[in-house]
Amino acid sequence: MRMREPTYFILAALQDEPLHGYAIMSRVQEVSQGRIRLATGTLYAALDRLSGEQLVRVVDEQVVNGRARRYYELTDEGRVALRAEADRMVEAARIVTEHRGRPSLVRPTVAPA
Repeated sequence: MRMREPTYFILAALQDEPLHGYAIMSRVQEVSQGRIRLATGTLYAALDRLSGEQLVRVVDEQVVNGRARRYYELTDEGRVALRAEADRMVEAARIVTEHRGRPSLVRPTVAPA
């Protein structure tokens, strides 16, 4: 199943280390080269869904300025899903980048000499 672009970049943001919500939003913007800017509600809805799918998990929770700050990390299943989507995109790109063109079925007409 094809992964939506924001989901892909959320998982990609978590490849190296656990991050809290604001850091995930910043990393997503960085790794997507500014293409993806997540709203807070969108991010947390995605994290809840990804947690339910066991692709991410909460590994720490701290209270900062009276608010809970949860740190998320990729699960092994999340790493597999991220890699599978990256491989799928590489293969999809290969179809275009290695395209040599199709020979024309129409034969050119030669004008009489």
